[in-house]
Amino acid sequence: MRGNYAGSWDTAAPVFKGAVSKTQWKQMLQATRAPLGRAISRNVKSAMYKTSLPGAPDGQYVVIQYETSFEHKKSATETVTPALGKDGQWRMSGYYIR
Repeated sequence: MRGNYAGSWDTAAPVFKGAVSKTQWKQMLQATRAPLGRAISRNVKSAMYKTSLPGAPDGQYVVIQYETSFEHKKSATETVTPALGKDGQWRMSGYYIR
């Protein structure tokens, strides 16, 4: 993503775009992600294949959790959830940071 919040929305899964507007996404990430600074390290903690997720239509998903260290937060968990689209492409359908 590297600060290209609007661009990440452009390439996101339709289910994501239907839930969050481009403006909302940009504002949410600027408020939550930007203050953490740049990522220093990112390591995969887990990756789980799912066919259903709360609040999302049935489909093919991979829930990937990363242990991430940022400039201004030593330890955080990022969760990225790509979904397989009808076009055969994996696209981001969710992103959370804790």
